[in-house]
Amino acid sequence: MARRLSFAIAQPITIVGWFISSILLIALVIAAEYGLTLPGQDRALTQAFYYAIIASGIYFLIAALMCVTVYGAYKGHYKQEFKLTMSQRTLMLQTISFMVYMLAGAAVYHRVEGWRFLDSVYFTNFTLLTVGIGSLAPKTHTGRAFLFPFAVGGIVILGLVIGSIRSLVLERGKKKLGSRMVEKKRVQLLKKMHKKDQQDKLTPINGKEQANDLGMTERERRKSEFELMRQIQNHATQRQKWNALFVSGSAWLILWLVGAVVFWKAEHQQEWSYFQALYFAYTSLLTIGYGDFTNFSNSGKPAFVFWSLLAVPTLTIVISNMGDTVVKSVRDLTDYLGEFTVLPGESPTKQRAKQLLKDVTHPLRGKRGQKDSADQLPGMDRPPGTLGERKDESKQDIPEYEAMTRATDRVAGEVEKEELHAASNAGEHGDEVSKDVHEYHYQLIREFRNVMKHLNENPPRQYTYEEWAWFLRLMGEDEDDHSFHRKPAIQIRDNHRGDWEPDLQQGGTDEKNDEQKKWSWLGNRSPLMGNMGEAEWVLERLSITLEKELKRQHKIRQDAGESYAATDAKKLHNSSGSSTGTLETQKGAV
Repeated sequence: MARRLSFAIAQPITIVGWFISSILLIALVIAAEYGLTLPGQDRALTQAFYYAIIASGIYFLIAALMCVTVYGAYKGHYKQEFKLTMSQRTLMLQTISFMVYMLAGAAVYHRVEGWRFLDSVYFTNFTLLTVGIGSLAPKTHTGRAFLFPFAVGGIVILGLVIGSIRSLVLERGKKKLGSRMVEKKRVQLLKKMHKKDQQDKLTPINGKEQANDLGMTERERRKSEFELMRQIQNHATQRQKWNALFVSGSAWLILWLVGAVVFWKAEHQQEWSYFQALYFAYTSLLTIGYGDFTNFSNSGKPAFVFWSLLAVPTLTIVISNMGDTVVKSVRDLTDYLGEFTVLPGESPTKQRAKQLLKDVTHPLRGKRGQKDSADQLPGMDRPPGTLGERKDESKQDIPEYEAMTRATDRVAGEVEKEELHAASNAGEHGDEVSKDVHEYHYQLIREFRNVMKHLNENPPRQYTYEEWAWFLRLMGEDEDDHSFHRKPAIQIRDNHRGDWEPDLQQGGTDEKNDEQKKWSWLGNRSPLMGNMGEAEWVLERLSITLEKELKRQHKIRQDAGESYAATDAKKLHNSSGSSTGTLETQKGAV
């Protein structure tokens, strides 16, 4: 509706519509079952009857979920505005395309093979899902020839739908769950450090005397905080992957067991046992499809269509999650065994065994041989691996993003040239202050352009400590200055919505009262906390800094212009006053 109606009007209308559709279907089902009197005692309900039951249940579930959304919006958990993202629109279009494609193929086989239309739907379903039960197969040359392009196109569309589901549902929930896991691990680590009386590592170091007593500088302490936070993130990421595998595996198991119960009851005329139904559901779920057990009842075929559309994509997601967890663990175990047997490494066996024990017992210490690539970068100069110079071949090619990047590059490139030209002119005139200001603007705009290229990288860009120190310096902070830092708090204040959104003022100044907010890498104001990616956070902060700097320069120029105008007016007034006095003197002389 192009958002022509407000949420308060459109949502109730939609909910009522879904409830009415569900009630009408339920009424028709009840009338067909109990209200019709047909001659004879033997009668069978068609597949359409059971499809109507499934549809009414789906309609009611959709309406109930939308009621939950309304309640959440009323309580402030959701925004009272719903805008579909590009990925959500893509998933909707792909799903509709797949269903239209499957039904269109069913219409073709209904015409060519002479099957009933719903039997053709059953055939196209297990064909496109690559189950291949074998109870129905084309007999004509036309039907067999049509299968060649039909199967390939349907499998491609199905793959696109499954990929969109995984990237939309799992990746969307990954951010929120990941943020909560990071917060949980962060609190556990801080409590553990408090119990072990290691609070000196969390307290900012003030002065050289305190640094000498502790044996480390404030910058080194901040770097240790950063590394601890990185280790917490890595551990939370691994934990989240295993949780995703557990959830998807549980869903797959429930679909298998519940589906077996449904097929056991639906195919009672074939006298299936529950074990036989379990065997049929398992072979169908894994898309093996031996064909020794098939659905023949009018209730079993619609149940299989609905069940398979849920179960097969779920299995695909389970396999994908296994690649991030089980397969990776097996690969790492194989590498370890290879180092001890046929492929020995350079390290001694005893040292490798100790490292393996540390990796298992202390997961927060990171992986073996994993070093910060910025450890060899000296000082606070611009690190050579920062800001777009690291290569990443996994970047997604998104047309909208590429167009936005090209437009930003063109505009920012022109501004860069202007700032460099202004800095060169200021240097030629001996104005070092103006030269430094224009060079600073040039650096901000250049980093803004480079960070724009990191937004859609997959996996998301994670900056090293030296890169973060460089960014923070551009934003007006110094990692060596303890006045910007504070001791991390164990408990954080949660907002009413329950989100772990990072504060855009963290590590910087408050825009309202221009007061500095102190923060810690292990605190709730850390840029490594929350749902926002690191590149997105840096880009936001660079934008705010650049905007403030340009406004400040504009105000300085405006004040300078007003000052020059006032001076010129005063000179003009004085000159006009002296001319008037001279004229009066001349008149008096005459």
